[in-house]
Amino acid sequence: MREEHRKSVVPFLLKHLNSNPVSFHMPGHKGSRLFRETGYSEFLNSLMECDITEIPGADNLFKAEDVILETMCRYRQLYDTKASYLLINGSSSGLIASIMSTVSKGGKMIMARNCHKSIYNGLTLAEGSPVYVYPEVIEEYGISGEITVEAVKEVISANPDAQACIIPSPNYYGICSDIAAISEAVHEAGMVLIVDQAHGAHLKFFDRYRAYGEKDEKLMAAENLGADIVINSTHKTLASFTQTAIANVCSDRVDLHTFEQNLQIIQSTSPSYVLMGSLDLNAMLLESHGETLIREWRENIDWFRQAAYQMIPGLKIMDHPMLDDTKINLDMSAYGIDGLELEEKLIEQGIYIELAAGDIAMCLTGIGNTREDYRRLAEGLLKISSVLELKEGRARKDYPRMGRTALKQVSIPNSKEYVLLEESCGRVCAAPIVPYPPGIPVVCPGEVINEKILSYIVGLRARGVSVMGVDSDGCIAVGAL
Repeated sequence: MREEHRKSVVPFLLKHLNSNPVSFHMPGHKGSRLFRETGYSEFLNSLMECDITEIPGADNLFKAEDVILETMCRYRQLYDTKASYLLINGSSSGLIASIMSTVSKGGKMIMARNCHKSIYNGLTLAEGSPVYVYPEVIEEYGISGEITVEAVKEVISANPDAQACIIPSPNYYGICSDIAAISEAVHEAGMVLIVDQAHGAHLKFFDRYRAYGEKDEKLMAAENLGADIVINSTHKTLASFTQTAIANVCSDRVDLHTFEQNLQIIQSTSPSYVLMGSLDLNAMLLESHGETLIREWRENIDWFRQAAYQMIPGLKIMDHPMLDDTKINLDMSAYGIDGLELEEKLIEQGIYIELAAGDIAMCLTGIGNTREDYRRLAEGLLKISSVLELKEGRARKDYPRMGRTALKQVSIPNSKEYVLLEESCGRVCAAPIVPYPPGIPVVCPGEVINEKILSYIVGLRARGVSVMGVDSDGCIAVGAL
C-alpha cells in the first residue's frame, strides 16, 4: 500500500482487524464468523459481485413485486406485523418517514426529550411542533430511565390536539418503557404511537423464545405491546450490515400508501443490493437458527454476569426492572475510575465498547458475540481491577452530569449568528447541540441555554467527548440579536 494512503479508512480497518479486537459495539453480527459457521459463506465471498443495480429480475425497492417483496414478507412474518419495509438508510430514514406520515404541517407531536437526533430532524422536515415528555432519571448514574405512562398522560392532557407520540424503547442504555400502557393512553387520545426500537430489534425474538431469564414473565417488544409503527435497527444487535434496518407497521392507524411515499422521499434512489442482501441473510439466519442463537446469547450474558461478579469485588453491573440486559452497563467507580477511563483500559486489551458516560461503560452485545468474547471481557476487567485499589464506599468521579434539565422554550430563530460556547448563556439555540454517542440533543433550536446546560457541554468537551453543533473554533449557532 502506498505510503500516502496509510492514514486513510482502508488501512485503519485492516489494522484494526489484524489486532484481533473484541467488539461490544454495533453492529451485532460481530464479523463474518456467524455467517460462515451457519452456512452463508457464499454471499460473503461474493460481496463485490453482488453490488448491482435494478437489472431485470432484481426487483425494485420502491415497487417491490418479486425478490425484494419476498424478503419484506419474511420480515412481516418474523415480526408478525401488518407490513414490514427494508431500510437501507438506517433507522433514521424509517423514523423520519414515520413522522412525516403522521404529523401534518404545523401539527404537534409528543416526543421523549431523550429521542435520537434523527427524530428532531424528522419533525423539522414535517414542519411540526414538538411537545416534550421527559424520562425518569436514574439518579445513581445520572442517566435517562423509562418514559412513564403518567408522564405521557400529563402531556396528552395538556395537548389533546397532538397527532402522534414517539418514544425510544429501549433507550441507549437498554431501559425500556411500558409500551402497553403508553399505547393504550395514546390510542384513547386518538393519536398514533411510534416506537424507536432501534436498540431492540432482537426483543421480538427474546419474547418469542422467552429468553429473559428472571424477566421471563414480561414482554418487551413494541410489536407485541400495541405500538403502531416500530423501527428496528437490525444492524445494531442482529446480523444485517451497518446502515440497514426494518420499519414495521403494526396497525390500521397508519396509511401504508402515505408511509411508502415518504420512505421513497427519504431513502436513497440507488439502494445497495449488498445492504438488502444482508437484510435477507439476517432473515434467513433468524428463520433457520434463531432459537438456538437467541438462547446462546442469553446463556452467555448470564455466564458473564455470574463470572464477573465472582471474579471482581466492587464491580457493579447496572440492573433495572425495565432493563434489556443485552446492554451490559459496567461500573468500576469503586476502583476510582469512571466510564471513560474504564473504556481506555479495555481498549488497551483490545476490547471495544459502545459508549462511556459518567460511571458507566456500556457493552452492546449482539447475536454474533461468542462465549470467548465474554470471557475476554471478564478477564480484562479482572486484570484492570488487579492493578487498582478497591476504595471503601463509592469513589464517584467529578464528571459532567445533566440529570433532568427542562430548558425554557421560545420560538426557533429565523436568523442566527455564531458565538463562543462559553459566551452563549441566555441565548436561544439555533442549531442542535448533540454529544455523539449517543446522538441525543442536549439543546434543541428554540431552547434557551442556561448555566447548568452550558457547564455540562463545556465539561463534556473538556473530557474529549465529541459534541456536534460546536465548530472547530468552539462556537455555536444562536439567534441573532
